[in-house]
Formats: sequence, C-alpha cells, structure tokens
Amino acid sequence: MSHDHAHGHDHGPGRTHRIRHLLTPHSHDTADKVDRALATSRDGIRALWISLVILGVTAAGQAAVVFWSGSVALLGDTLHNVADALTAVPLGVAFLLGRRAANRRYTYGYGRAEDLAGIAIVATIAASAVFAGYQAVVRLLDPRDIDHLPYVAAAGLIGFAGNELVARYRIGVGRRIGSAALVADGLHARTDGFTSLAVLLGAGGVAMGWWWADPAVGLLITVAILVVLVDAGRAVYRRLMDAVDPTLVDTAEAVLLATPGVTDVGTLRLRWIGHHLHAECAITIDGNLTVAQGHVIAVAAEHRLIHAVPRLSAALVHADPDHRGVGDPHAPLAHHR
Repeated sequence: MSHDHAHGHDHGPGRTHRIRHLLTPHSHDTADKVDRALATSRDGIRALWISLVILGVTAAGQAAVVFWSGSVALLGDTLHNVADALTAVPLGVAFLLGRRAANRRYTYGYGRAEDLAGIAIVATIAASAVFAGYQAVVRLLDPRDIDHLPYVAAAGLIGFAGNELVARYRIGVGRRIGSAALVADGLHARTDGFTSLAVLLGAGGVAMGWWWADPAVGLLITVAILVVLVDAGRAVYRRLMDAVDPTLVDTAEAVLLATPGVTDVGTLRLRWIGHHLHAECAITIDGNLTVAQGHVIAVAAEHRLIHAVPRLSAALVHADPDHRGVGDPHAPLAHHR
C-alpha cells in the first residue's frame, strides 16, 4: 500500500485558510503547501530585486568616480558589477517558473529551474575569475597611471561594501528558503566585492610608488574567486545530482523507526526540487493489519517526517507487510531490480 502527502482537498477562500491556520498551525493540506511555496518564491524574488537596487546604486556611484578620475581599472570593476547584477535575471525567471503548478508533463513541478539558474551563476563566477586574471596580467605587461587615487580608493570601498551587503542578504535568504542557486549568487556577489577590494589595495600600492601592486593584488583576488567558484560549483553540482546532507537521511530513518507500528525501514530517498525536499520511503508493518490500519501508520509516519526534516514538503510512504515465514511479496519484481 502507498500513501501520498497530498491528501487535503480544502480549497476555500484565503480567509478560511488563514482562520484554519490559526486553529491548526501545522496543517499539511495541498493548499497550504502551495501557499508556502509561493511565500518562499516571493522571498527569493524580493531578495533579487533588493540586491539589484543595491548593486545598481553601487555601480552608479562608481561610474561617477570613473567619469571624474578616468580610472580604467575602476571602469572595468564598474562594468563588472553592472554585468554581475544581471545574474538576478535567470534566478528571477527560475523563481517565477517555480510557482507554476505541476502538470502531466512536469509531474514534479518546475523547481528544477533554480538548478539551471545555478549553472548560469557558476558560469558567471568562472567568467569573473577569467576577467580578473586577464586584467591583472594585462596590467603587469602594460602598467598604467591612475589619477585621483583617493576617489578611486573610495569607489573601491563602495564597491566592496555594496557587494558584501548583497552577498550577506542573498546567502541568508537562500539558506532560509533552501535555494542553492540564490546562495551561489550570494557567493558570486562576494567575489565581486573582492574584485573591488583589489582596486582599493592596488590604488594604495600605487600611491606608495609600487606600480606592480595593483596587478599583483588582482592575481591574488583571482585565486580567491577560484576558491569561491569551487564551493559554489560543488553545491550546484550536488543539487543537480540529487545529493542531500546524510544527516537528513539519518533523521528521516530514525523518525520512521520511532513511528508506532513500524517494524523496519526499507528504501529511503530524499531529493531537492527547487528549494523543497521530497521523500520516498518504504516501511515494514505487521502483515496481519488491515489496509486501513496500515494506511493510518503510513499517514503517521509521513506526518512525523514533515515535522522532523527541514524543508520537506512532500512524502510518499509505502507500507510493506512483514513477510517473514510467508514469502517475499515483492518476488514478482525481483528480475526488474
């Protein structure tokens, strides 16, 4: 027997849902799941818009200094920040797609769009590393003077502060709603802050007469960007490969075993779809129980899972009868495994 989490069918007005939530704050019906998905998507989209505004103001401030100082290095950093702000576009599209309901073609919904956006973001981080390294090498081979160093240094600080603010905000929201792509985008913003610091430190070195300071720091920053690239790439790769934290699997298994009526746990799978977890698991129950009694145990196991595993929004619990002494009920499927 099997049981799917979508067992609620109350689709009344929003006011009815809010009143019911006050009375039963742990409801798990279909409409409430959709409400939570929309809420997390709205959080993600709001984070993108706020980040875009912050980066836009930062780039505008840097552009003003570029106009008065003529700094080529700062111009590159400004254009870089403008281009990187546009990474909000694929994530925004992904969050909007994630709101669409599942259908007969996309039976799990459109949450995977976030993972595709994560690939685009990782590619942008890689491009940032190439850009920073290229500029550093060019500056070593062809040294250039920087005018109005105090203004350039201040613009570098503005770039770092703006990007770090965006990074902290995106990473915080991404971890709260379980979006690996938004976390990766936050890490990307942090690399841009490092690039802006290269402008600041390079200007300081030039002020001391060290013409090579700017490109040397640029190379060090390139290494830092590559380190962030590895971390972000690993996170997105694991999400694409359906990897989850093993402690979540341990938690789910312990919860199932602790459910009254469950004698053993068989197959247990967890996977991320967008910023929500889905579970598929098999439990063993007394073979003498009726279908209705087994269903009650499956519902209880599912309910416990949803409360115990963070970000779990759906669980499919399959109940197998204890077949000791009566043969394996799955024998007809043995040749398919």
